[in-house]
Amino acid sequence: MHVTIIGAGLGGLTLARVLHVHGIPSTVHEAEESPTARSQGGMLDIHDYNGQIAVEAAGLMDEFRALVLPGREALRVLDSGGKVLFEKEDDGTGGRPEVQRADLRQMLIDSLPAGTVRWGAKVTAVEGKTVTFADGSTVVADVLVGADGAWSKVRQALTDVTPEYAGMSFVETYLHDADTRHPEVAKAVGGGSMFAPGQGKGIHAHREAGGVLHAYVEFTRPLEWFGDLGHITAEFEGWAPELTALITESDTEPVFRPHYALPTGHRWERVPGVTLVGDAAHLMPPNGEGANLAMLDGAELGIALATKDVETALAEYEEAMFVRAVHTAEDSEQMVQSLFGDEPPQKFLDLLIDA
Repeated sequence: MHVTIIGAGLGGLTLARVLHVHGIPSTVHEAEESPTARSQGGMLDIHDYNGQIAVEAAGLMDEFRALVLPGREALRVLDSGGKVLFEKEDDGTGGRPEVQRADLRQMLIDSLPAGTVRWGAKVTAVEGKTVTFADGSTVVADVLVGADGAWSKVRQALTDVTPEYAGMSFVETYLHDADTRHPEVAKAVGGGSMFAPGQGKGIHAHREAGGVLHAYVEFTRPLEWFGDLGHITAEFEGWAPELTALITESDTEPVFRPHYALPTGHRWERVPGVTLVGDAAHLMPPNGEGANLAMLDGAELGIALATKDVETALAEYEEAMFVRAVHTAEDSEQMVQSLFGDEPPQKFLDLLIDA
């Protein structure tokens, strides 16, 4: 058996690594030209109840621990005036250590045999288990796994359902060398993550490596509202300057990122030899679980393929994954409502206290 994986994100790479641990060959086909072709995003908190289980299955816990940034599990909630309403220090006992996404991805790439990832392999069509690439080449897979994200080509072989706008978006900004150049902002964000919720909007930031503050200015608005980003700052009139500076003082051009989602509870009929992991299977708005779910999907699928016949493995994997995705989507909706619904930031504080 050889497993063909489309997409070299965290889910696809975890699957390839777990298969390798069990002696099963795979090839990962990735549209990007290299591991550094684009920015891989910011920080990820890898949870002890899903993401770390996947890391353990991949046999990479020591390598993972070496990537953890100390102190980043610290959390604070501020009101729009900059007052600290809630604060939790990172005492080293939490189960959600933070790592840089790019470092985690590279760890997985480095753990695979040379040549496992085929870079610059853009998929143009999938029919059954036959994959066609932009260069005209084709692959007929023994087992085909779509780990190709929100706009998955492999998903099209399983279902006609496509993602729809989830009603929220964020604008992404960065402040570099923040402790020196933006000390008041750095103080407001603290040592880990900071949330400043408001009704229908909010500012979320976290401290990355090298004194970088990475911010997400979030809104629940229709897509057309974002046609001109010039009015973003006006939405935060009266907010504390140490918070609005995360927008106005950005060292990078703000990047607009709309969120899309598949319907909660979406599933497909079993197609022999084909399945999905990660966002390709259960795309939902950001909730801190996406990378963790993708990695756990990859690990569980890899273990199933190593221990059962292919169709039993795929059927059992999908059933568990479908159930897990529904529970996570419901939790995600609760978090969105606590951050951006009525009575901010109290509902978010209530959610943290109850957790």
